[in-house]
Amino acid sequence: MANKAYKFRLYPTGEQEQLLAKTFGCVRFVYNKMLTEQQETYEKYKDDKETLKKQKFPTPAKYKEEFAWLKEVDSLALANAQINLQKAYKNFFSGRAEFPKFKNRKARQSYTTNVVNGNIMLLDGYIKLPKLKLVKMKQHREIPSHHIIKSCTVSRTKTRKYYVSILTEYEHPPVQKEVQAVVGLDFSMSGLFVDSEKGKKANYPRFYRQALEKLAKEQRILPRRKKGSTRWHKQRLKVAKLHERIANQRKDFLHKESHKLAKRYDCVVIEDLNMKGMSQALHFGKSVADNAWGMFTTFLGYKLEEQGKQLIKIDKWFPSSKTCSCCGQVKESLSLSERTFRCDCGFVADRDWNASINIKNEGLRLLALI
Repeated sequence: MANKAYKFRLYPTGEQEQLLAKTFGCVRFVYNKMLTEQQETYEKYKDDKETLKKQKFPTPAKYKEEFAWLKEVDSLALANAQINLQKAYKNFFSGRAEFPKFKNRKARQSYTTNVVNGNIMLLDGYIKLPKLKLVKMKQHREIPSHHIIKSCTVSRTKTRKYYVSILTEYEHPPVQKEVQAVVGLDFSMSGLFVDSEKGKKANYPRFYRQALEKLAKEQRILPRRKKGSTRWHKQRLKVAKLHERIANQRKDFLHKESHKLAKRYDCVVIEDLNMKGMSQALHFGKSVADNAWGMFTTFLGYKLEEQGKQLIKIDKWFPSSKTCSCCGQVKESLSLSERTFRCDCGFVADRDWNASINIKNEGLRLLALI
């Protein structure tokens, strides 16, 4: 079995918006309440691991007597808040994450609800959700009939737009496709990536850089407004809309590029880069964030996997830029300012193209070992 999510825009009525705001608040309240109790328990028994393991996890039901307004919202949304906190604690104890933090009302507003006895249904431009009943929805694509709806996540953006992400489950027997067409991609600060075929760049438009001047202007105006006033809210919305537009443009471009690659090649080879470390060490924070290489590789990974194709990540310490793709000689040093690779054997090529060829060759070597 495999999972796939479909995201659609929601258009709730004024009454439904109020109930959604209540649900977001209640989910956050319950999460923070349970976290407070768990913190107290952890501080009390952190030196006694066996006793700590035996402690029962708090449930949302225990708060409903004291806080009757919790009964007004979807109970499954509150139950999922508990599940999310349990996952956060599990990740903390396994060393995969930091200690769980409290949820803030300024952060992303969302909640998840599950399918139980037909409480979630799609009905000709509407979606039926628990407590909300029928909510108008713009369904721009069809969900295949063999996909079974498992859960829905309702979210609200900073610009007060509502979305629903419908998680489905379907039978997907793994069929591994024979690898014939392989390409290597080298990360490029200016163009997202350079491929190994002809040194072609993705020519990423750098949407954040394009909007930087306009964004700076609107952000300078915001602190001049009295916080909480009508003019302040209007200006905050302007800034939020600009950020949202940049994010949507970026996501659209990355989806299209990853789709092209997944359609054309059977295997894509990339470097397993530490983008956070790169942005801090080289002071390229804005450029690295604007490229969103991590998002691109995530999109590419699941698109390839759906078709039985492969995404291979090679070691980040592999000297792709310093190695000659013609003779295999490795240079001792290569500064960032050197954009053309020159080897003693006479081979001359663009630095990024040379690196992408080396990445592809290393990927083929690893592919032979699988």
